[in-house]
Amino acid sequence: MMSDEIAPAVKNEDSARGFAFAFAAYFMWGFLPLYLKLVAHISPMEVVAHRVIWSLPITAVILLLLKRGGDVWKAIRTPSMLGMALVTASLVTINWLVYVYAITSGHALQGALGYYINPLISVLIGAILLKERMMLPQKVAILLAAIAVAILTYDAGGLPWISLALAFSWGFYAFFRKTLPIGPNQGFFLEILILSVPACLYILFVEMSGTGHMVNGNGASDIGLLIFSGIATAIPLMSYANGAKLLRLSTIGMMQYIAPTMVFITAVFVFHEPFGQTKFIAFLFIWAGLITYSWPMIREYRNR
Repeated sequence: MMSDEIAPAVKNEDSARGFAFAFAAYFMWGFLPLYLKLVAHISPMEVVAHRVIWSLPITAVILLLLKRGGDVWKAIRTPSMLGMALVTASLVTINWLVYVYAITSGHALQGALGYYINPLISVLIGAILLKERMMLPQKVAILLAAIAVAILTYDAGGLPWISLALAFSWGFYAFFRKTLPIGPNQGFFLEILILSVPACLYILFVEMSGTGHMVNGNGASDIGLLIFSGIATAIPLMSYANGAKLLRLSTIGMMQYIAPTMVFITAVFVFHEPFGQTKFIAFLFIWAGLITYSWPMIREYRNR
């Protein structure tokens, strides 16, 4: 249970501010592939390292303005909280690395699929690890998603590992993140603070070896793009964190498909990734599963 000092209780109701924060976050995430394509010539590891480094000052300033820095210091001095932050930091790193690779290597459709099935993976994780009871719509939705994965596996001759890695890494991140008794903004800062040490060492290594892009890249263009990675990372995440506190879970549940839908449209119509009949059939199963999964939330929303 979170203490009032670290995570104040939030009313279970929607607000216009919450909707604006959450919509802005999903909208920015939807456009993230366009930015990642601009850094496709840079390795995913280097891009992620810069995302960590340049997110740190932005998040620090926001926490100072909110006067929540004490929460982070308390977490650092608590071994159990610090240990869990190490776990969540590792999982979010995996998620970022896979997503950057997906977009920059021409697999944005798999990226969209990964975030489409993420809510269903979270339900599955809850059922297995927390023994949560799955309702019939959830079981049907997971079955439809499994059929879609099987179709894509048959079509590609192998598992859509990018989609599964994204869905499972974010699903487990959310699962373990719930056990970290600290606010979302403070938790994000703690995670990137932990990651900043290996990130700095990696950037130092690639620059000294002559393969980095801050010193040895395309001059001001690469420098600007890499610095912008902090804004592209920190602002949507913190916007989402503030929106989630001011919205019902069902409202957030309905809004979470905004970003993958934008990524899907970008992949097909902007990046022109192959989208044949087999992929279309697989996505039909995914969309049918999401409608089945979301129907109780849609009904509740309409009743309100």
